[in-house]
Amino acid sequence: MKITIDRIENGIIVAELPMGKTVDLPGELFPGASEGDIYTVEKDVADITATKKRINEKMNKLFVD
Repeated sequence: MKITIDRIENGIIVAELPMGKTVDLPGELFPGASEGDIYTVEKDVADITATKKRINEKMNKLFVD
């Protein structure tokens, strides 16, 4: 999904979504952002899989009989 930075107000980014709706986001999510910048936001399936594996390994170590 692509979002467009509409404006920045007091550290809050007002971003426009593809369907025209605007949402407020913390400025920390896009450091250095400026009005008119376009970002692509996507789900990182590979990273999710690796994180779940790492968490499961830690849980198994904690609860080993």
